[in-house]
Amino acid sequence: MKEAMFYEKRDPPAVQCHLCFHDCTIQDGRRGICGVRENRDGTLYSLVYGRSISKAIDPIEKKPLFHFMPGTKIFSVATIGCNFKCLHCQNYDISQAGGGEIFGEDLPPERIVHLAKQTQCDSIAYTYTEPTIYFEYALDTAKLASLESIKNVFVTNGYISPDALRAIEPYLDAANIDLKSLSDDFYKKICGARLQPVLDSIRLYRELGIWIEITTLVIPTYNDSEEELREIARFILELGPEVPWHISQYYPTYKLNDQARTPVETLLKARQIGVDMGLRYVYVGNVPAGEGENTYCYRCGNLLIGRMGFYLTEYHVKNGKCASCEARTDGVFVM
Repeated sequence: MKEAMFYEKRDPPAVQCHLCFHDCTIQDGRRGICGVRENRDGTLYSLVYGRSISKAIDPIEKKPLFHFMPGTKIFSVATIGCNFKCLHCQNYDISQAGGGEIFGEDLPPERIVHLAKQTQCDSIAYTYTEPTIYFEYALDTAKLASLESIKNVFVTNGYISPDALRAIEPYLDAANIDLKSLSDDFYKKICGARLQPVLDSIRLYRELGIWIEITTLVIPTYNDSEEELREIARFILELGPEVPWHISQYYPTYKLNDQARTPVETLLKARQIGVDMGLRYVYVGNVPAGEGENTYCYRCGNLLIGRMGFYLTEYHVKNGKCASCEARTDGVFVM
């Protein structure tokens, strides 16, 4: 256990947590929505500090991040718990495990950084569940990683409070943020959250200079209308045409099983909408997608990075520029 950050004491012994936009008021002996932050006699504790439920070495493309150190390895870590209750969560067995026994292996921040170095990973991803809910653990790890020139990445639902995001910003280099829909009703019914805080958080990531990429899981009949896809693309365009958009295929899982897999044609249509609206980099994920997996120069159209799944097949970026026309390629490149 570790005393939590970003909370205040209310009428004893209640506390109010300000780590995310839920702003949970938590009575003595109870936990917040995330299931892993507990009030004990008026002190809020993180129950998952140093308790990893999953660790792995991944290609960074799996996050997905296509414009942040492509072709490198990333050390991934997670705890149980989440501040969303997504009906279609693919990691529900760990994300929705908060509220009960806290399980996982002892893996202190120092050990994570050591393992990342030992396995020659250039970065660490706080992923699989929601990194916001194990903020103290992620923050301490990120601080140590930064001292070793190891980058830090959030794969997140974007529900972090502004104060928390500003606190980790000096150590956070990139994030892939889910933008699940542009419907508040979708967020309420499917995720147990609200839309506007996610939009505000995404904008703050940009203002703070953290490299971001956006992912939308397209679910038939829920968020696959041409109108909504255009609205999502328009929002991303307002952030900047250089912000990559990843469009992923839904498949039935957990509690959302009333639709079949998203047709590939729908994903390709969404990609074309993004391209037509002026986004420079729009990708199709979770399925073989040919050119929808590749990165092309926005100026001359030449192939910059060829991909098959999570792996690179061609690479034509030199010193962060197109090897053909020398236009600067948006993102962070190490090769």
